[in-house]
Amino acid sequence: MCDIRFFKSARHCYDVAAKLIKYYEQDKLYLNDVAYNLHQCVEKTLKAFLECKGVTIPQTHSIHKLIAMSKNNGSVAVITNWIEQNQYEIETWESDTRYNFDMSLEFERIQVGLQEVKTFLDKNHLSYILNPELTDKVKDKLRTRLPGDLIIRDDLEWNCYYSIFKKQLE
Repeated sequence: MCDIRFFKSARHCYDVAAKLIKYYEQDKLYLNDVAYNLHQCVEKTLKAFLECKGVTIPQTHSIHKLIAMSKNNGSVAVITNWIEQNQYEIETWESDTRYNFDMSLEFERIQVGLQEVKTFLDKNHLSYILNPELTDKVKDKLRTRLPGDLIIRDDLEWNCYYSIFKKQLE
């Protein structure tokens, strides 16, 4: 059984980025923090799906490596075209935004990143709004895949488990 706290942490990183961008007002440190949190969101999401597949999670921040591992190990993560096409740029958002104080990101580019990472989360059903596919019948089927004593606390958790087991439920 995988630990869905990775998914919840990834979603939290996105939420932090979405809130921080509202405070930007030409302060590049805020923009750097937005980019960093977007990177963390993508990284943690990919690692979460790998962990759920039983893959040992590497100590890496490389989106490129995690995408390759996802494809090579049968991860059910839906990797959007934008994430795949911009994987190297997203990687720079992790270290460069933290240690290169001269790094200057474009506000418009980070706004696009924010929207595209949201799309990535939505395609992977990492939302606080219950996926409409999760009818009572589907939930009952899903419960058969989960430990009997597992308590699902909110719609995000339902969505996470659904993302993990969706192919097995079909």
